[in-house]
Amino acid sequence: MDSRLADDGETVRRRRECPQCGQRFTTFERAELTFPMVVKADGRREPYRQEKLQAGLTRALSKRPVSTGQVDTALRDIERQIRSSGEREMPARRIGDLVMAALRHLDPVAYVRFASVYRRFEDVNAFSAEIARLQGNPDSEESVDSTPDHDHG
Repeated sequence: MDSRLADDGETVRRRRECPQCGQRFTTFERAELTFPMVVKADGRREPYRQEKLQAGLTRALSKRPVSTGQVDTALRDIERQIRSSGEREMPARRIGDLVMAALRHLDPVAYVRFASVYRRFEDVNAFSAEIARLQGNPDSEESVDSTPDHDHG
């Protein structure tokens, strides 16, 4: 009878009528989209797990002034980027980079928290260089450690 997008366009709401009894009802349909396999730094492959991505975001944003809605939006955006890549496999590092980009826009403290684990900061200088880069200081190093061994995703 009637179809509309619901839930930020991720769900189709359909108003239907039973052809036998004439009773009307609503269904909600969501496409089951597949995610690429995540390729870890050591070459292992594992299925994408939303729980891992959400846990990483939540840890970085702990006690920060970012709403649950903002976190959910960031999570959906990251997943949309992963799915839209069209790839069967995606390096965990690329997923980590997507998280870094999202956190950079959400909260600078959460960004540095995540970066410290993701890039395995080993001293205060690494933190200082990342903060300088975040603030746009041209004197900061280009990258503290561009080949992290720690995988997220």
